[in-house]
Amino acid sequence: MLKSLMLGAAVAALAAGSVQAADHLKFAPGEDARFTWSSYDELKKIDLKGETVTVSGPWLGADKDLFESVIHYFEEATGAKVEYAGSDSFEQQIVIDTGAGSAPNVAVFPQPGLAADLASKGYLVPLHDDTKAWVKDNYAAGQSWVDLGTYKGKDGADGYYGFFYKVDLKSLVWFVPENFEDAGYEVPESMEDLKALTEQIVADGGTPWCIGLGSGGATGWPATDWVEDLMLRTQAPDVYDKWVSNEIKFDDPAVVGAVEEFGWFARNDAFVDGGAGAVATTDFRDSPKGMFTSPPKCYMHRQASFIPSFFPEGTKLGQDADFFYFPAYASKDLGKPVLGAGTLFAITKESKGAHAFIDFLKSPIAHEVWMAQAGLLTPHKGVNTEAYANEALKKQGEILLNATTFRFDGSDLMPGKIGAGSFWTGMVDYAGGKDAKEVTSEIQKTWDALK
Repeated sequence: MLKSLMLGAAVAALAAGSVQAADHLKFAPGEDARFTWSSYDELKKIDLKGETVTVSGPWLGADKDLFESVIHYFEEATGAKVEYAGSDSFEQQIVIDTGAGSAPNVAVFPQPGLAADLASKGYLVPLHDDTKAWVKDNYAAGQSWVDLGTYKGKDGADGYYGFFYKVDLKSLVWFVPENFEDAGYEVPESMEDLKALTEQIVADGGTPWCIGLGSGGATGWPATDWVEDLMLRTQAPDVYDKWVSNEIKFDDPAVVGAVEEFGWFARNDAFVDGGAGAVATTDFRDSPKGMFTSPPKCYMHRQASFIPSFFPEGTKLGQDADFFYFPAYASKDLGKPVLGAGTLFAITKESKGAHAFIDFLKSPIAHEVWMAQAGLLTPHKGVNTEAYANEALKKQGEILLNATTFRFDGSDLMPGKIGAGSFWTGMVDYAGGKDAKEVTSEIQKTWDALK
């Protein structure tokens, strides 16, 4: 959850401007060619006059205002009234409400784990079969999204419960274009190219990477993202899934290999600003600042879409700083995997309006209205990417659209004592020189103790 909250900070970094809740439609239908108004017109065929749809979720502040600006289009087209309640204790409240029989019609979950748990207790309503087929056909890496929304119900049978909307992107490498241009470097297209560039920068007398794992009580989490991304680039998606569920052990050779791939970058004194010894002690918020010194202390920084919030004040994305996709190996047949997070919608109290609201989320307009204002990314292949508020968001959206596999942040899906505990501390130990096999075996022992 910590990383999900930090990813939300990307709104501030990429927003086109401050947005306030409005009692009217933010963009007048038919007046802006960026929007797919035909999808809005289709909504008018649904008559929900007199029906109220209750929605609860984690969004507060700017995100609440943005979501409500989307809701207005559903209300205007269908005649329904939507009541959204945001809470910073949503995860606790939805458990209480579903158990007490007072659940909202629709709940917005920041992680699949809690939704899966409620589905297993019979508290979620399966979505329509056509929605599952629609997601597979209309979302990039569609089967990945279907899999992420499929859970076992109370009867033990798999059902499709979760519709993903608003995605965060982690598989990014940040750089300063001027630094690359001055040195004659090109953006790498493959992992082989990225490693070659890393070595070339050292040969030229520079330092390729800034890496920092410091985060107070959460120190170590940035390394978990590295390992997850590298698991997806060295192993098939089903191996990643089995690792996250502990169907394969944490000290399996596949996992040890991914950890050592991270070590290739992080444990070489020549590759990291301050040397390998500084990795575990450098705060992740300070780490990217080395790219902006003159001469640069480093040329690249791998981090999620929120990190511009910690760039020097006044940094212009696309000009002073830019990013590229953390590439896959050209020599491995694993496509273009993307690591990230996102929110999913599920029905917790069935009604005609609840199903209609999920259907509304399939429409391009439900995505484009938020895209045009601030930090919403979507894998929806039917949206007009020109609706994105700026070029940085558009470029990130295109990375999602080009993905062949999407996987949710693995540590967020693991038990808390692993994903927000021994995995974090184990990566700090590894960055400090401990053997990968020893570290992963200790993490597995913690997992075994939970069973």
